Amino acid sequence: MSTNITNLGRSGLSDWLLQRVTAVILGIYFIVVMAFLILNGDMSYQSWTAFMACVPMKVATILVLLCIAAHAWIGMWTISTDYLIKDGHLGSVPTFVRIGFQSLCVLFLLACVLWGALIIWGL
Repeated sequence: MSTNITNLGRSGLSDWLLQRVTAVILGIYFIVVMAFLILNGDMSYQSWTAFMACVPMKVATILVLLCIAAHAWIGMWTISTDYLIKDGHLGSVPTFVRIGFQSLCVLFLLACVLWGALIIWGL
């Protein structure tokens, strides 16, 4: 079991599984949106707004934003722990550089999720 407090899951297996589940959710969302676009070839602004304004689509979009953030965090955490380590692939990198990189990633992802929620729910 991993003892690193900056990973999302409890172990590499749970991170791997979470990344696969988020990928499936993202794929399903993409298919739904593409199907809507294909089935509404002469789509207007009003039909797109109505589609995105319904509560189930807003909830799905928030879920997708959270999935993107989780998926991206697992990937960035993996990259940072593989390459930004002492005597790693990029040479000797101080721990504060890795923690700083991870902190910036978290802040960026949090800002994206909050910004997306503000846009979707119009708060």
